[in-house]
Amino acid sequence: VLDGVALGLPPLMRAVKLQKRAARVGFDWPTTDEVMDKVREEMQELAEATEPDHIAEEFGDLLFVMANLARHKGIDPEVALRDANAKFTRRFQSIEAALATDGRTPDESDLEEMDKLWDAAKVKERAK
Repeated sequence: VLDGVALGLPPLMRAVKLQKRAARVGFDWPTTDEVMDKVREEMQELAEATEPDHIAEEFGDLLFVMANLARHKGIDPEVALRDANAKFTRRFQSIEAALATDGRTPDESDLEEMDKLWDAAKVKERAK
């Protein structure tokens, strides 16, 4: 069933294709509720993992089930992540610009201040 899903695909894209193939033969949750339950389960397993290899394994499982959730929601996870990266970049650059008005850089700030500037950037973006 999974033969032919190219190994060279970007990992998120390959995860979705593997899941689509499995779904064709009935190996799939019927609704997103079950997928969300699996997301919560994988998050808990990640939180409980203590050994580096186990943490990495659980993190991979969480990414895999998130790709499945994207598939269920009709979202391309590659596009969603690309958009999230762009949003992060815009907002972080807004932090840098705000700090630059005082002649400072992020390493001359702290998390609390930068978090407030992040929230301000988010409000500004949403107002547009």
